[in-house]
Amino acid sequence: MDRYEKIIYWSEENNRFIAEVPELPGCMADGETEIEALENVSIIISEWIETAEITGREIPVPSGKLMYA
Repeated sequence: MDRYEKIIYWSEENNRFIAEVPELPGCMADGETEIEALENVSIIISEWIETAEITGREIPVPSGKLMYA
């Protein structure tokens, strides 16, 4: 299990739950339920990190806590 912070919210525009990972720019996924959004974003986190490794992009260390509210 990754340790990156995830923010989940309901999107009226998309009529779906959105899960974002603030520490990984552009890393987000959606789902019909909060659980589905979390499951989907876990896959996207793995793909984000894999792509970063391939391209030599820096991979942020998970802070594990909310930095702002």
